Amino acid sequence: MKWTKYQLTDKFYSEGAAIGDFNKDGKMDVVAGPYWYEGPDFGTVKKHQYYSYGEKDGKQVEPQAFDPIKYSDNFFAFVYDFNADGWDDIMIYGFPGKDASWFENPKDPKSEKPWVRHIALDMVDNESPQLTDINGDGKPEIVCNTDGTNKDGGTLGYATADWANPTAKWTWHAISPRNKGYQRFTHGLGIGDVNGDGKMDILEKGGWWEQPADLKGDPEWKLHKANFGTGGAQMYAYDVNGDGKNDVITSIAAHGFGLVWYEQKPSDQFEAHLIMNEKAEENAQGLRIAQLHAIDLVDMDGDGIKDLVTGKRWWAHGPKGDKDPEAPAMLVWFRLTREGGKATYTAFEIDNNSGIGTQVMAGDMNGDKRPDVVVGNKKGVFVHIQQPVTQTTSR
Repeated sequence: MKWTKYQLTDKFYSEGAAIGDFNKDGKMDVVAGPYWYEGPDFGTVKKHQYYSYGEKDGKQVEPQAFDPIKYSDNFFAFVYDFNADGWDDIMIYGFPGKDASWFENPKDPKSEKPWVRHIALDMVDNESPQLTDINGDGKPEIVCNTDGTNKDGGTLGYATADWANPTAKWTWHAISPRNKGYQRFTHGLGIGDVNGDGKMDILEKGGWWEQPADLKGDPEWKLHKANFGTGGAQMYAYDVNGDGKNDVITSIAAHGFGLVWYEQKPSDQFEAHLIMNEKAEENAQGLRIAQLHAIDLVDMDGDGIKDLVTGKRWWAHGPKGDKDPEAPAMLVWFRLTREGGKATYTAFEIDNNSGIGTQVMAGDMNGDKRPDVVVGNKKGVFVHIQQPVTQTTSR
């Protein structure tokens, strides 16, 4: 599998990026930081500023790039038509502990005016928050922990919109008691059906929270304790080995080493299977990548089995912080194969000078039914287009 790489900017605006059709031309575009970039020809960068920094002399103030030694105010981007007008809007989660806001598409591709901002939730804590359907209503919810500045700690849960009045503040639904471990920089969070009852559960490093049969009255969910690492990236419930039970996939430590899947065993037990760890010899391809701060789960090769996309978050805490801060900013995918009840992950390099942020997103950018990869981070904004080759090549 080969890739064509496009760098839309070398400036640091965000730790995430997302895919959507913002000018309604039927072609996928990219949003990262304060700009959206027109597709499908990313060789010619056509960017549009949608995020307002005020005006000067009747024109929008250009955003200033962030110092890569420090942090951005833009950690996650998501795309959804929040007001159901047929146009893709943009949801941004800012710095951990700040708000989640969605920006209303003006429905005019030629407009260079800032999109109207609507604050959905005042405080989104966690470094792997989600926007996904957790309650089964077919519409997305904000899944995170919040209120971590409370003296008793924050709560884990989700926020729902009033879809009859989408510009109103969203409603918070706590699923847990207050816990001092729930603060703005808590790492690791995911959503998936762990017990196979058709309802989405919430995953965290300390276990999984079982969604009850009825959500009326905001009942406390049941915690099934487990050790899923020290706090990594996005977490997934997926049947890795094909035995009919969903397992748990995550990175062990967002700022250290370790990519792992936890096999679900009887009696709510999980057995760890390392995919990649600190020692290169522990991975068949000899890879050694630290700071796996973002993961996407997607079928990369069209075989009907979901694979992993991840890599290095370069300079997460600057050039001297964490593990291997100056190592190449790798972006890789791990192909999952199953044989005789055994699951094997094989690594393939996408790129060695872009990496990931707190978010990495795979999706079909050019309509060829092959997932491409979009990244925003301290090295800039990148689009990696998968090329139609019949023979894969390893790293």
